[in-house]
Amino acid sequence: MKKITFVILFFLILSAVSCDRKETLKTGDLIFVAIPEDYDADPDSMSSAITSSTADGSALNYIHVAIAEVEGGKTWIIDATLKHGVDRYPLDTFLTDFTLRDGSYPVFEVLRMKNDSRAEAFVKNAMIYVGQPYDCAFLPDNGAAYCTELVHDSYLSPEGAPLFDNAPMNFLDAEGNMPVYWEKLFAKMGYPVPQGVPGTNPQAMRKSDLLRPVDVDITR
Repeated sequence: MKKITFVILFFLILSAVSCDRKETLKTGDLIFVAIPEDYDADPDSMSSAITSSTADGSALNYIHVAIAEVEGGKTWIIDATLKHGVDRYPLDTFLTDFTLRDGSYPVFEVLRMKNDSRAEAFVKNAMIYVGQPYDCAFLPDNGAAYCTELVHDSYLSPEGAPLFDNAPMNFLDAEGNMPVYWEKLFAKMGYPVPQGVPGTNPQAMRKSDLLRPVDVDITR
């Protein structure tokens, strides 16, 4: 009787551990950064402008995406930001850069390609762009990259075709007005706002059928 009880207890413990088991971050995973739609962002920041132009009425506004690389037990981030341009740096730096004003983290959502057999190749492709400046003009093929552009240009089929679709970019807010931030930014660069130019954004990219959510907490 004691033996039977022990066996039952063992399997109950094993089941509990299995149910609580989380997945681990893998090379090629995409880390999406989101803030609540009611978050009081700096109205003069790019994050605020992206939020106003890409918000779709959901509870979270996705403002950034980064590529993960896991090597030798250490996690690296490859992404394109205003601060770093296109760069590869440790996960801790990424977490620090995206810490909110009150010291908390935004929402970090990890998504993985449903077919991730080419994950190493995607990361190798992304490394080609390291050193490029951030693409403030949001234009294709101009020697610079913004966050989802880097992913779009790195996640390619064996034939070299982008796996993620482009769509006409929208810079207008929900009321159909152009945020002042975009007007000032593009006027400073001497470009018209590229409204309708093919491009990508984090809010749309995370909805791709190519991706599946992964239960990973990158802050631990």
